[in-house]
Amino acid sequence: MSESASSASGGLLAATRNSAATLLATGRTRLELLANEISEEKLRAVHLLLLSQVAAFCLMVATILAIGLLLVVFWDNRLVILAGLTAFFLAGSGLAYLALRASMTRSNRLFAASISELGKDLRQLQGAAGNESRPD
Repeated sequence: MSESASSASGGLLAATRNSAATLLATGRTRLELLANEISEEKLRAVHLLLLSQVAAFCLMVATILAIGLLLVVFWDNRLVILAGLTAFFLAGSGLAYLALRASMTRSNRLFAASISELGKDLRQLQGAAGNESRPD
């Protein structure tokens, strides 16, 4: 009788160890997935930042050259041209500011894959726990 009790407790202990090992392996996999997503998002952000800076620099240089060209061509109306372009760029910066504020308030689904996988894991664990608690 003591052998069956020790084998049952050994089986229970082995099952607990297997469950813990599986849980740790799942957690490690999810953390690796999270680390990969963070790394990819960081690279994407740096890439977007560099491209936007190059585009902004080129646009500023082209704008300054275009304004200079307009002033040379229409020298007699230089005050009207400068006033009109100043108003145009102030309006453009206001619209860009509003677009920036709108994009900052929008929620971003960062780590969506990790959250989805953790949700699946949780549902599977709850299903397994529900199956174990049912009497056969």
